Amino acid sequence: MGCVVVIGGFFGSEGKGKIVAHLALHDKPLIAARGGVGPNAGHTIIFEGKEYRLRQIPSAFVNPTTCLLIGPGVLVDPRVLLEEIKSTRVENRIGLDPQCAIIEEPHIQRERENMYLNQIVKTTETGCGPCMEDRVRRVAKLARDTPELHPYLTDVALEINSTIDRGKKVLVEGTQGTHLSLYHGTYPHCTSKDVTASAICSDVGIGPTKVSDVIAVFKAFVTRSSPAGPLEGELPQGEADRRGWTEITTVSHRQRRVAPFNFQMAKRAVMLNGATQTALTKIDILFPECQGAKSFDQLPEKALSFIQEVEAELKVPVTLIGTGPDSREIIDRRHASSKK
Repeated sequence: MGCVVVIGGFFGSEGKGKIVAHLALHDKPLIAARGGVGPNAGHTIIFEGKEYRLRQIPSAFVNPTTCLLIGPGVLVDPRVLLEEIKSTRVENRIGLDPQCAIIEEPHIQRERENMYLNQIVKTTETGCGPCMEDRVRRVAKLARDTPELHPYLTDVALEINSTIDRGKKVLVEGTQGTHLSLYHGTYPHCTSKDVTASAICSDVGIGPTKVSDVIAVFKAFVTRSSPAGPLEGELPQGEADRRGWTEITTVSHRQRRVAPFNFQMAKRAVMLNGATQTALTKIDILFPECQGAKSFDQLPEKALSFIQEVEAELKVPVTLIGTGPDSREIIDRRHASSKK
């Protein structure tokens, strides 16, 4: 592991927070940085019996030795960020770039009052779209203009690149999912910028030659948080409930729409992100007998066949397998895969 980038392969909600938390605990990166859009994306981490729903801070906070950074491409709501800093007690190891654009109350109001965003796109009403619009128009307020954030300001790109150049480990966390990308997703039902691996790298200030691995995270089935936009193979709510696939979103508290694993979408995500590895989460929901499994040998035959099918179709190894909600309930096959 040099610099590893973690991104979502479907429509977000794939379990990136869980994967990043595991990598932070297992690989002990010196720095973990968050790219992506902003507080419209929530990452859920269950660690030591407590659930954390984070919208700004990197999920790697679970490792107390990891420095946490927020790249200049990320939109920041100071109220959300400061509350998360307090609740996770990371005051002495969190930094954000002076050039992060700031979400203000008028941005949230504009989003709430915009009929197109509300009725057609079905946004999260967190102010991200209007703030992104103001950033493109060069009128958005930046973190460097916000006094309450001054204690946390740092040159994120310089810190990350210096760390990589010293041969130390860096972990980069993306948000949303490939098929919500402004450029590669289901436009207009998408987020307000690109969220593929190359864009996440740009968000934190690293070039492509600095990246050693890209991990695309997929859930064992597809979910989509927004009530708008296409979802191939979507199941009726009753069938989703019967299968135990029903979920509630972290930010908007909506019930997620669900569909079976989509191999074509997954293949395209691997292509668009240049993924070198994949992570497969919630296999215990698809195959309940997988719950809590600690090794690949403990998985039942049906689960093994599914994983092998994913690897055969995507032509990328499944190196991380989620077998439960806790950050430590993961089968890590990276060492085994590197020997093959």
